[in-house]
Amino acid sequence: MAGEPEHSSYHEHEHGHGHGHGRRRVFARIRHAVAPHSHDSGDKIDAALESSSRGMRVLAVSFAVLMATFAVQAVIVALSGSVALLGDTLHNLADALTAVPLAIAFSVGRRAATRRFTYGYGRAEDLAGIVIVLIIAASAALGGYEAVKRLLDPQDIRAVGWVAAAGVVGFLGNEWVARYRIKVGREIGSAALVADGLHARTDGFTSLAVLLGAGGAALGFPIADPIVGLLITVAILFVLRDAAREIYHRLMDAVDPGLVDEAEQILGTVGGVERVGSVRMRWIGHALHAEVEILVRHDLTVVAAHAVAVQAEHRLIHKLPRLRAATVHTDPYGPADADHHAPLSTHR
Repeated sequence: MAGEPEHSSYHEHEHGHGHGHGRRRVFARIRHAVAPHSHDSGDKIDAALESSSRGMRVLAVSFAVLMATFAVQAVIVALSGSVALLGDTLHNLADALTAVPLAIAFSVGRRAATRRFTYGYGRAEDLAGIVIVLIIAASAALGGYEAVKRLLDPQDIRAVGWVAAAGVVGFLGNEWVARYRIKVGREIGSAALVADGLHARTDGFTSLAVLLGAGGAALGFPIADPIVGLLITVAILFVLRDAAREIYHRLMDAVDPGLVDEAEQILGTVGGVERVGSVRMRWIGHALHAEVEILVRHDLTVVAAHAVAVQAEHRLIHKLPRLRAATVHTDPYGPADADHHAPLSTHR
């Protein structure tokens, strides 16, 4: 029919979704070739499981690293009697334990959608992010309290060299975990994992405070430890602000405006799309969901208009990173004097 879109471009893009490994990847690609619009089921579930599996691996590895750091520092605490190092050791233990709510969230997020939770359980990650923000706030409060307490009542510490070494171990362990969590969190789109990485970085700062405080004590300035501790508490508050803002944006369905611009540009390249209407996006866990409106010629058949919508969704899923699903609504474009939404004018 004249004006109907061509359908030969459905497979014009490379299919690099990461549908698993080995045999599962081969079967997934065969299924994609036979049923090219199956993004609603198998391949989306594979992508979700893959990203959740990466998150679980990050949590397991970082938990092991932080527990090893905690064990080393705990031994030195027993030898030195350093209160500052004790606080840092407890911070590292708390940071390791933040993996628990995140692991629960990733596990819950794998559950399939139900008639009650129609969008699935991805929001569990945002709830875990709130818990992590609270833990960061508690760490800042505890660090500030201990710093003020030590400022008012300075104490000498034993085995200053070992305490300094423990501070270095704490910093290196936390910074490695922070980089790992933040990197993978951004790659899979998990704000909660990024926030947890920022939390690990705050504990690395606390470890540096132990190192600098030990240096001051070695030079005969025991008051250096609590002063540095207060400065580190201020730094932790800045990290807390960034983590809280990250989680707040997710809870409020905020997305990068650049993603909206990119989606509009992608839709504009689809054959049969006369104009792009509204584009809405939201994060559910570490996956993007979109609701878009496109205008097609008013004289197209329902089948032809649906084909344009399918092609639009297909291209969005291929081109937008971490987009798992898109609901595409088609509106008729023309004739010029027609108002196809007149009955809804008072509801918009």
